[in-house]
Amino acid sequence: MSRIGNKIVELPAGVSVEVNGQEVTVKGPKGELTRTFSSDIKLNVEGNIVTFTRPNDDKEMKTIHGTTRALFNNMVVGVSEGFQKALELIGVGYRAQLQGKKLVLNVGYSHPVEIDAPEGITIEVPANTQVVIKGSSKEAVGQLAANIRGVRPPEPYKGKGIRYVGEYVRRKEGKTGK
Repeated sequence: MSRIGNKIVELPAGVSVEVNGQEVTVKGPKGELTRTFSSDIKLNVEGNIVTFTRPNDDKEMKTIHGTTRALFNNMVVGVSEGFQKALELIGVGYRAQLQGKKLVLNVGYSHPVEIDAPEGITIEVPANTQVVIKGSSKEAVGQLAANIRGVRPPEPYKGKGIRYVGEYVRRKEGKTGK
């Protein structure tokens, strides 16, 4: 648990860090992210290297130490490179389209399902059966992708539904199988 917390975080060019008590703000070319961390973990910024130290070796401190470092690293990667998740729609007549900032899904229901993109997240539809979600916050991108997948999760018999690109869906045999 503590091995991740002991690793240093290198700040790429164009990324700056501001520490205001327990609140840390990371600014970069892709945006700005702010998060409040535990007061027990100390953040040390020296040039373009950031390190984290914990007061003792209790189990709880070790877990907070590693989690804090991982969350901070995700903030740095998000404002410098950004995150993305890709989804694919599998099924006859399943399609997605973009209307303004709203994603409209036709996935076998009697009505189209509309999903709004939160602030800081962009949705792209390169093909009518593919959806790409991009943003600087890993948490927000993953949550929106999970919400879209939850509209029609892949079912195990025919494999129809919304799934992540590269996701393996375990298939079951139907009633006629012996």
